[in-house]
Amino acid sequence: MKVMILAAGRGERLRPLTDHTPKPLLHAGPKRLIEYLIEQLVDAGLKDIVINYAHLGEQFEPLLGSGERYQANFEYSAEVTGGLETAGGIIQALPLLGNEPFLVVNGDIWTDFPFADLTRLELTTEQLCHLVMVNNPLHNLAGDFYLDADGLLAIEGDPKLTFSGIGIYRPEMFAEHPVAKLALKPFFVEAMKQRKATGQHYQGQWSDIGTVERLNALAKQLDV
Repeated sequence: MKVMILAAGRGERLRPLTDHTPKPLLHAGPKRLIEYLIEQLVDAGLKDIVINYAHLGEQFEPLLGSGERYQANFEYSAEVTGGLETAGGIIQALPLLGNEPFLVVNGDIWTDFPFADLTRLELTTEQLCHLVMVNNPLHNLAGDFYLDADGLLAIEGDPKLTFSGIGIYRPEMFAEHPVAKLALKPFFVEAMKQRKATGQHYQGQWSDIGTVERLNALAKQLDV
């Protein structure tokens, strides 16, 4: 299974740090945020990784290289200035991701999620996506989507959970959409309306490193 790490975001809430460094390249403790993800993915046997970039994108390839030192293979998807948003970035990278279901991970999260579990998950032809959901953090107490007892995701229902930024997608989910600035949520909503979006609830460690405070808290945790 191929993997895409989403690394093109501007990181406004992490300014002034992101004025000079892309959010996934910020250090948290001894390593950069994206390096923790890369190492976890490689440990799970997921070594073919596509990384998209936009904001300060020229920093990625010199710092991360071809993936050799991580025992991985990197391909890069450079986006236009300002980026393409999440779905647009995925659509642009589709030629690099192939015809089979692929894993997408936000480049600004930290988690101990066992990615190897997803390598054993086979989407049926009736599934367009499978999302990893987590407990609602303080900054998203209302949650995003409802996960029913059968593992189906829905727009309505309580209690809602938060999308972790980890998901498996079929290329067909984005079929016939041109490369453009497109958000990902409408694609989820459409898949849910068709009852073709499944999920799982992960209750381990997970954090969206979206603010300086959360970055500092993670750095303190990882420096112990």
